[in-house]
Amino acid sequence: MNISIKNLQSFLTLVETENFTRAAEKCFMTQPTLTKIIQRLEDNMGEKLLIRNNQKVELTQAGQLFEKSAKEILGHWHRLQEDINNLNGLKTGLLRLGVCPMMSSLITSLLTNYRQQYPGIEIQMYEYGGFGCEQALLNNSLDIAFTALPTTHKTELSNQPLTKYPLLACLPEGHPLTDKAEIRWQDFESYPFILYNEDFSLAKLINRLSREAGVQLNIAFRTGQWDFLAAMVEANLGVAILPEPICQRLSNSRLVFKPMHPAMTWDLALIWRENLPLTPPAKALLALSRNSYE
Repeated sequence: MNISIKNLQSFLTLVETENFTRAAEKCFMTQPTLTKIIQRLEDNMGEKLLIRNNQKVELTQAGQLFEKSAKEILGHWHRLQEDINNLNGLKTGLLRLGVCPMMSSLITSLLTNYRQQYPGIEIQMYEYGGFGCEQALLNNSLDIAFTALPTTHKTELSNQPLTKYPLLACLPEGHPLTDKAEIRWQDFESYPFILYNEDFSLAKLINRLSREAGVQLNIAFRTGQWDFLAAMVEANLGVAILPEPICQRLSNSRLVFKPMHPAMTWDLALIWRENLPLTPPAKALLALSRNSYE
């Protein structure tokens, strides 16, 4: 069996796009060439990897196993390239970095410092929720990621805490709860609650803490966009919880922010795979983050 790295990359691109035409364009090849590559992969494996129809391409059970292994192989190949490239110092390379969307504005200073110190490193950024970052690390699609703690896969991931911010109740002006000095979980029970998408670490934290307080939140909406969440609260569609840095960016809105009791924090961290050595570019980012957040 002789399967090239390029063919594995072509297969994963097809899985990502779910379409032969788009995948061929992204791979800078013709559609017949891509079709032949997939056919050769299937011949080598002795199994159909894809279900083809007019709308999109779907994975068979064998294809799902092949996809997982292909990501692992490409991840190890990427790490080998980085190690070889940096035998004589960190001058060139690629950093595959995961970032939760809500954190993007909070890490620009660190990334600016990184760019200044390592101008030859290309940074490919991927936006995922916290759970998405974890999955991408576990399947070797990322080198390191910014997320919020705690992680779901605690035993499989290492972390470096960076900083923490208070979490505040977000209320529309004139809401009955704005008269309170502090907001308790029980105060939310009578009102619609607007929460982040399920793959966000913050959504998992809020769900866990509310359950521990014996409160069942009345979730009316979910979103992955903090500005849309704030706009819905402002429109009196529900209440929410936001990190303090986000609240500060909403100072001109018709919103009121109140501390929670007991106090809650949004704990930010870098996470990486426990039993897989960091690539040199990822190791450099980790070291720089320790200096930046001391």
